[in-house]
Amino acid sequence: MSGLITISARHLGEVALPNFCPRCFWIKLRLSHKTPFFSFPGIFSSIDSYTKRVVDEWFARQGGPPAYLGVLGPLKGRREPPHYSRFRLEDGEHGIVLRGTPDAVFVRADDTYLIADYKTARHTGNQDGLAPLYEVQLNAYAMIGERSGLSPVSGLALIYFEPLTDDDAARRPDVHRDNGFLMGFAANVVPVTLDAAMLRPLFARTREIHDLPRCPPGREGCRDCVQVDALIGAVAPR
Repeated sequence: MSGLITISARHLGEVALPNFCPRCFWIKLRLSHKTPFFSFPGIFSSIDSYTKRVVDEWFARQGGPPAYLGVLGPLKGRREPPHYSRFRLEDGEHGIVLRGTPDAVFVRADDTYLIADYKTARHTGNQDGLAPLYEVQLNAYAMIGERSGLSPVSGLALIYFEPLTDDDAARRPDVHRDNGFLMGFAANVVPVTLDAAMLRPLFARTREIHDLPRCPPGREGCRDCVQVDALIGAVAPR
């Protein structure tokens, strides 16, 4: 075992995806998941930040949750999610430092905690190819929380805020303002099963791939591998 591996809860979740590619993951571990030529449009960060503020402001003003969170059961408050620099744990068996920051930590009526993550997207049920990643991400937050002052964690949830962009929404006269127009969102709350046991094999697989001296073969049909090979071919000496 060579050195500590620091990895986010989300990136650990990549190992659970059905289209997981060991080659791509090995490369990303070497680059601390800071891959080149990647940019994340700032508008999505703005929407994520706005979503958190909308929910937090409701709790602050009303002293309880908005109606669309009612399916989570009685909630009596919220906790400010810890910064990832403090919300972390070290798994000594595999030499992995796991960290992250959940979008929301709610306090239930029985003084247990429910950890949630917000997604600005439409929930597509079993068709959501990222569902395994999200499940790992939330269970990783639960594991960290149990060791970081958020104990006990009694529930996990994904909260999809789905943009209302159909024809009926576009026809509504009240969406218009003098300086533009509004876009609404509908909340879809999806409970996630607490299952800390799912993380152990992912730790082991992460350590196994990290310690390989050479890049492993990629997954057959991996589109990212095709792009990496094209890049290598373009810059290789001739």
